[in-house]
Amino acid sequence: MMMDNQNGIENLAFAISAEEIAMAERSLESALKAGASGVQVSLDKARTDIYALLNGEIDNIRQTGDRALTFRIFADGKYGVFSTNRLDDRSIGHFMKQAVENVRLMAEDPYRRLPYESETAKNAVRGDEMELCWYDYDSVTAEDKMRMVREASIYGKEGSSGEGWKLISEEAEYNNTLTDTLLIDSNGLRCRQLETSFEVCSQVSVEDAGGNIYSGLWWDYAISPEGIRGSGAGLKAVREAVSQINPVRKEGGCYRMVVDNRVSGRLVQPVLNALGGRAIFQKSSFLTDALGKKIFGDGFTLVDRPGVKGMSGSILFDSEGRACIDRDIVSEGVVKEYFISTYMSGKLGMEPTSESAMRPVLLPYVKDSEKLTSALREGLDPERMGRDRILGLCGDGILVTEFNGGNCNGATGDFSYGVGGYEFRNGIITGPVESMVITGNMVSLWNSLIAAGDDPRNGLSRQIPTIAFENVVFSA
Repeated sequence: MMMDNQNGIENLAFAISAEEIAMAERSLESALKAGASGVQVSLDKARTDIYALLNGEIDNIRQTGDRALTFRIFADGKYGVFSTNRLDDRSIGHFMKQAVENVRLMAEDPYRRLPYESETAKNAVRGDEMELCWYDYDSVTAEDKMRMVREASIYGKEGSSGEGWKLISEEAEYNNTLTDTLLIDSNGLRCRQLETSFEVCSQVSVEDAGGNIYSGLWWDYAISPEGIRGSGAGLKAVREAVSQINPVRKEGGCYRMVVDNRVSGRLVQPVLNALGGRAIFQKSSFLTDALGKKIFGDGFTLVDRPGVKGMSGSILFDSEGRACIDRDIVSEGVVKEYFISTYMSGKLGMEPTSESAMRPVLLPYVKDSEKLTSALREGLDPERMGRDRILGLCGDGILVTEFNGGNCNGATGDFSYGVGGYEFRNGIITGPVESMVITGNMVSLWNSLIAAGDDPRNGLSRQIPTIAFENVVFSA
């Protein structure tokens, strides 16, 4: 069975071709002829162009390309995964024969199976259904790519120096990437996803009058180049670096903590990890036996929304080909779902759900306290809340804009993270603070949620906005 490409897709030079689709189909048939009882084939292609500047001068220009076939093979109740980048019939036929022979040497695993046909996605045929592909990808010239990286760079331009500081180095980069994935299996699965992305970023170092060095980073993303032209990444990176000059030492204690939307996903990931089927099965999760129970505070509502067209992380199928649907992960603090893959479904004796959160979204929230309720009466809309408004709601505290190492214990939820950021008073940032350490427990932290904004960063698959917590322990 062949898949028809839409006209726009087939004009993309590095997209999966009709010939490559046919090769993937023949490789599947080769595995079945070699004795496999079930086969899944993934054909992945990616191409990236990178233009980099160092201190305003060309540092390097690179182009990378990758193409690979990956096979999940089932035979005699056994299972194995194999991959190759040699895409010719003779090589693949020999490869499949050896792969099936190797699978038969493995131990039996009764829980390994392909997803049932009823579970798989049926609406990801062309590859562009999620509107993540810009068809004029190949029309961007080398001159235009160089122009965009120079536009992003601040080195040698107005704004690269100021009173009491100067820019000493900058790495600016432009890149564009096309990725194309085809997934088929012997049960009739046929799925495809094609994406294009364009990014510019700037990482700078500035020196103050005392010789102290501070760094700043900014990046912008879009599906087409129009979304990154004139982004001013370099200027924003410099502002970030300069804002850290003359940090003050803050005494340890309990403070309100606001976490910037660029890094707030760091505090959601441990929860997502703990909801994974493998962690639940191994009893290495602090959310074991939490399904259906109210574990977190009322304000913690985390959903998976993979079907929003045109947004990073959106996709119609997972790595098994199972259909991705909107799901409630945690609703007002109640754990609604574990991430159960086909394999873990058998081991846990539970119905499969999703192998992971594809596009997790934390919904807006404002705690119903007297101060916050008063702010709402004055016209504050929790559905349109960015960082400044959340700072205003919180009054005094510490704004965290970066994480500097640390970890969270997956079994207990206890965490310790190095953080950097700023002190704020009466909702206004007063200045940077020296690096500090926050400690606590994930369950307690999310029970102390004050507010969640509506400002997640475009370009991130984890759509986590600015968030604020009460009584977080900071150590100097």
